[in-house]
Amino acid sequence: MQKTKLKQRCGWCLGDDLYEEYHDNEWGKPVYDDDILFEFLILETMQAGLSWITILKKRENYRNALDGFDSIKIANYDADKVAALLLDPGIIRHRLKIQSIINNAQCFLKLQEEYGSFSKFLWKYVHSKPIVNHVKDYKNVPATTALSDQLAKDLKKRGFKFVGSTTIYAFMQAVGMVNDHEISCYRYDEV
Repeated sequence: MQKTKLKQRCGWCLGDDLYEEYHDNEWGKPVYDDDILFEFLILETMQAGLSWITILKKRENYRNALDGFDSIKIANYDADKVAALLLDPGIIRHRLKIQSIINNAQCFLKLQEEYGSFSKFLWKYVHSKPIVNHVKDYKNVPATTALSDQLAKDLKKRGFKFVGSTTIYAFMQAVGMVNDHEISCYRYDEV
């Protein structure tokens, strides 16, 4: 009888089915689609000060509350919509974060117009291909890098909110601009 070999995963996701599914199917996979990039940007900015699992568990609630992460609709939200979001128990009800979602949607649309896509703007920071790191232990991955510092600074100059370097580095990891899978992880070579 042959034993089934278990997939070796990054240590940060072990023990939680939702985390493992996210790790296996999304985290670190290069994303070039503006709609998906926008969704990740919003979710990462909502994480500020919280754990990623908290946001991941609320992801579908955000999808429902924010019109499927439709940047055009979100950019046009008014005070009534903000008030409704502040009453929604399925999301983080933080006024500044909710207002930042609207602000960031407006900034996102401006960048799309200027560059043709948000993806083109982002991926130029890594010369259109992921940076592949050689992580042995996820605990040694930095929270920020010079590149995330620069991208965060540039986004802030363009009016984005809640886009500090730590948030932006997590975003870069999530959308595959940086491959920080542990080298022992089965996804390391796949992404």
